[in-house]
Amino acid sequence: MGTSAKRVVIIGSGPGGLASAMLLAASGVDVTVVEKRDHVGGRTSTFEQDGFRFDYGPTFFLYPRVLSEIFNAAGYSLEREVPMVRLDPQYRLVFGQGGELLATGNHARMEAAVAKLCPADAKNFQRFMRDNRHKLQQFLPFLESPFESWRDLLKPEMLKLLPILAPWRSLDAELKQYFSDERIRLGFSFQSKYLGMSPFRCPGLFSILSFLEYEYGVFHPIGGCGAITRAMARICEEMGVTVLLNEAVEEITFMGRKATGVKTRRRSLQADSVVMNAEFAEAARKLIPRKLRTRWTDEGIAQKDHSCSTFMLYMGIEGRYEDVSHHTIYLAKDYKGNLYDIEKGHSLSLDPSIYVQNASVTDDTLAPKGMSSLYVLAPVTHACEGVDWQKDARPFREKVLDQLANIGMGDVRDRIVSERILTPANWAAEFALHRGSTFSMAHSLQQMLHLRPHNRFEETEGVYLAGGGTHPGSGLPVIFESARISAKLMLDDLGLQSAWKFDQSPFDQSHLQDRDLAVQ
Repeated sequence: MGTSAKRVVIIGSGPGGLASAMLLAASGVDVTVVEKRDHVGGRTSTFEQDGFRFDYGPTFFLYPRVLSEIFNAAGYSLEREVPMVRLDPQYRLVFGQGGELLATGNHARMEAAVAKLCPADAKNFQRFMRDNRHKLQQFLPFLESPFESWRDLLKPEMLKLLPILAPWRSLDAELKQYFSDERIRLGFSFQSKYLGMSPFRCPGLFSILSFLEYEYGVFHPIGGCGAITRAMARICEEMGVTVLLNEAVEEITFMGRKATGVKTRRRSLQADSVVMNAEFAEAARKLIPRKLRTRWTDEGIAQKDHSCSTFMLYMGIEGRYEDVSHHTIYLAKDYKGNLYDIEKGHSLSLDPSIYVQNASVTDDTLAPKGMSSLYVLAPVTHACEGVDWQKDARPFREKVLDQLANIGMGDVRDRIVSERILTPANWAAEFALHRGSTFSMAHSLQQMLHLRPHNRFEETEGVYLAGGGTHPGSGLPVIFESARISAKLMLDDLGLQSAWKFDQSPFDQSHLQDRDLAVQ
């Protein structure tokens, strides 16, 4: 970069930070990414243990269009840089109440699968798809735009959306318009856990989450989701971005309210603007002086509604579970009680729901030959006084392992050769997540759009946010969108022209439709 180039420092090399770096570098900005860990990716990264490889956090990829456009803007092809397999079935749902649902992107087979549980509901699947296709089409321009004031809600185009979005309805209430069987509704609403919320509190707008799966597919990147951020970091460096590892930012420096750079233990980095990709609730408290925060005070952040957390088991297993799907979700018999324990009771359920990734049936790069990498997640309360993880982790581990019998893995204890546990306490300590909340602030109506921390952080000048803590919210596709929104705002403020547009061609899936479908 020339000496006249604008300089930007990005705090954190999670997916939002790396996407911001690609977009800014493509527009001629001198970019430095500062990462406290010894590898890139944040929670969207992979670790290796005893020859087994595991993703820390996200384990599947949805709606590749946004990231594909970001790669295109940087002069690269997502399809070439990150090989992916489209899964069919997408996942298997096992209901504690009885019955199963083998979810597939093949709409005729999906109708048949729904009919096995409730014939009356099957005929409404296509209506659900049509209505949500329209909903997404209408709302997408707003998901791709910043919300900086309540006035943005009063735009005529936004007001026209109210009958479609029906923000007064919960996700479960929204789905009752289509599905009478509670199990079917759970099958189309458990995705609200991607936002750290229950379907009984999550706004009905988020019916588009399950729609995205059935419309655009569920993908497995070969090597795990960490392969995505590794490829992004490599591309960043090829574009001239400086990536500093093992270097924690200790503060953002300011002149008045204007950000001037960052300080680490080793150095001071000057910058015209700063992108904060670290988790907002913790990073704002640590990196932005209290005197500059009148809306997002420490006390105000503490009073926000924070998402649930997760209890994680990463296990290396002898042998293979060839008859267990790549993704399996077990929904507790008393699902509402399980959700109450997580959100209100702040206690550990006796009958927890679990998610299991058995990716070795699709991807043989994740484990030694003849062995398997198992990823097991149980949604739990965020860190609070009701749970002492030093005391409760081992007993809860036993409950989670017991639940594996419900999906055909009853002998798993005898086959474990490697194991790692992460609790909400670990998420808080190792990843600096406020209260260990793995999905940032919850996506309630009181914490969406302009009520989330703004992409152009409103309390300062020259600070921009990317990641799940800002608009549009959590989940990889919208995190990438947050980076795109923030990068565009920054470039406008710096007086620079973006080298990319929002309206590029949709993701081309044709090369995936006819090859290597992972069928279990």
